[in-house]
Amino acid sequence: MYDLAALEKELAGTIFAGKLHFSSVTGSTNTDALAAARLGAPHGSVFFTDEQTAGRGRGDHRWRSVAGEGLYVSVLLRPDIVPAYLPMIPLVTGLAAAWAIGSAGLSVDIRWPNDLLIGDRKTGGILVESKTDANAAALVVIGIGINVHQREFEADLSTSATSLDIESGRTISRQALLIALLESLQRETWGLYDAAVVAAIPARVALESTWLWNRQVEVHGPQSCVGITAGLDGNGFLRVRTDHGIVTVQTGGIRAAETE
Repeated sequence: MYDLAALEKELAGTIFAGKLHFSSVTGSTNTDALAAARLGAPHGSVFFTDEQTAGRGRGDHRWRSVAGEGLYVSVLLRPDIVPAYLPMIPLVTGLAAAWAIGSAGLSVDIRWPNDLLIGDRKTGGILVESKTDANAAALVVIGIGINVHQREFEADLSTSATSLDIESGRTISRQALLIALLESLQRETWGLYDAAVVAAIPARVALESTWLWNRQVEVHGPQSCVGITAGLDGNGFLRVRTDHGIVTVQTGGIRAAETE
């Protein structure tokens, strides 16, 4: 269980101070954050739980959220940034999560746009949902799920799974991980107000990912294709070299292509 008083103390001086909302069980922290946003919840509100009964991943995939075993958190932001920078939010969230997991002594491979892997096994995922108006991002909800204490996983997962405890051989503190994640997320999202920092994001992600260059992949989504990854463009979109030329993938997901 989390120590809420200690969390507030550790997060004093951040945009999250005084805005922590914990529930022992909920359907989905992203759903909670979106509902609170409609009621006027402020920038920096955090919604986290011990257990989700209807956790969601990208593409409406179910995110299994066993009680007390993972980090399940959503952050509500109202960033005053230009809409063109919105595609960078999943990328900087991946960087923040990689840094937080790194603080526990583990290295993460970011599989564009939202998967956190250790080796070839998935340990976390990101779901960003945004509502925009004509001029700027009205609100963004960043959902992050990380397997921390899990020892058993469902057999039918599209990517085999692991947890931080399994990979580290010790018990990782969810509380310390949450603090590291939120502090890093604040640093990363502040960078979205600086054009020079934004321009460097694709290269920074490439340093944390083995998937962005020279990987044979299948793209799932509206721009379905098979090809070899050729980095990110300036907007954070994935370039894939196919038999018919370069495809710039704006949304969807990737998996290793099956070879004959």
